[in-house]
Amino acid sequence: MSGIAGSKLNIRGSGRIAKLGTDGQALTSAGAGMAAAFEDLAGGVSWQTIETGSTMTAVAGNGYWVDTSSNACTITLPASASVGDTIIFTDYARNWGTNGITIDPNGLNYQSRDDTFTIEYGTDGMTLAITYMNATQGWVPTIDEAVADVPIKLNDEGIFGFGSGAATYSLTNLVSNTGVVATDVTGVGTARHQLAACEYGGDKGIFSFGTIDATNLVSNAGVVATDVTQVGSSRSGLAACGYGGDKGIFGFGHISPDNQSMTNLVSNAGVVATDVTGVGTARAQLAACEYDGDKGIFGFGNDGSVTNVSNLVSNVGVVATDATGVGTARKEPAACSYGGDKGIFGYGASPTKVSTTNLVSNAGVVATDTTGVGTGRNSLAATQYGLDKGIFGYGTAPGPTKVSMTNLVSNAGVVATDVTGVGTDRADLAACSFN
Repeated sequence: MSGIAGSKLNIRGSGRIAKLGTDGQALTSAGAGMAAAFEDLAGGVSWQTIETGSTMTAVAGNGYWVDTSSNACTITLPASASVGDTIIFTDYARNWGTNGITIDPNGLNYQSRDDTFTIEYGTDGMTLAITYMNATQGWVPTIDEAVADVPIKLNDEGIFGFGSGAATYSLTNLVSNTGVVATDVTGVGTARHQLAACEYGGDKGIFSFGTIDATNLVSNAGVVATDVTQVGSSRSGLAACGYGGDKGIFGFGHISPDNQSMTNLVSNAGVVATDVTGVGTARAQLAACEYDGDKGIFGFGNDGSVTNVSNLVSNVGVVATDATGVGTARKEPAACSYGGDKGIFGYGASPTKVSTTNLVSNAGVVATDTTGVGTGRNSLAATQYGLDKGIFGYGTAPGPTKVSMTNLVSNAGVVATDVTGVGTDRADLAACSFN
């Protein structure tokens, strides 16, 4: 390429937005046609290993993941081409805005311009597909779109935190993306129990309320922060879940001497809002989980006696009136999502301790009882892990004995037998996913 000073063809992409989905990522699109076109093109392309060098030579019919984390890259096109030849380049590390790529047409035209122009692309998250048209037009971009934002990644790790047993704790236990519970992490924040936790921001979590007024944010690496002043009415025995894809909601609970139905929304920055007037039956010792990817459900609990009513939460955080109860009425169950768009309530006391579960469809419909698996217990917690699976853990078993045992939930909602407990035996804790 004989680049001439002042003859630059700086190409930054069309600016149309498209979020391209991969495993564990949400697929949304303001340029859906481009996504479909890319899939059609990519289907006939031979994808190569990741390119990290400062120079590379492209071959027609290939696709290249170009990683410019360490350096810019000059790409030399084939010296000859046939009509319909296609090559695809994709920004592997979303770094072309810092270290871009330069295209060397190698003697052929590019968008009708001869080889005296410098052709540069410098937009993070870009995919560039070029096709050879003819000698006059040369190589022509057929796709030059950029992913505007990092695609939403469903949380694939979890954390159990706080609780009570031989003492009141602030310690936590991380859950890997394969459902393995880690040993205790030294507690951060004020020790307490009967609190709740949920996800926010797409990759972080939050613990709040309980027997002590405090809120603790969880980073996308599972690190619990020191206390933040709690917002909203102090209460215990409440529940929490995600909604809207990146926000959360705390709801219900007990303020002596009365149960409550009030809620507090959590922004995608982890800010807890003031009280929202309650909807539905006031109760405590309930559970909540997300379903359908962006909605939530509160269910079961104690309204003076055990109950099985539920309340759906819309994708804008609006709580609906009571839905007729389904399944065994009980208090102190746990709940989490599974399968990417469904949920599960499990365990609890009715008043005897049970291991019964109730699946929640992606339309928010609670199913009848599924025969329990594992040790019946109450005052436990549950969280999603591995993108589409769940885990129940800890609680009070018959005795009453505090335990640390766990039960994994498959992506089909099947609960597995007891796994030997890891970490401090305790109950009245909370859990959420992160990362």
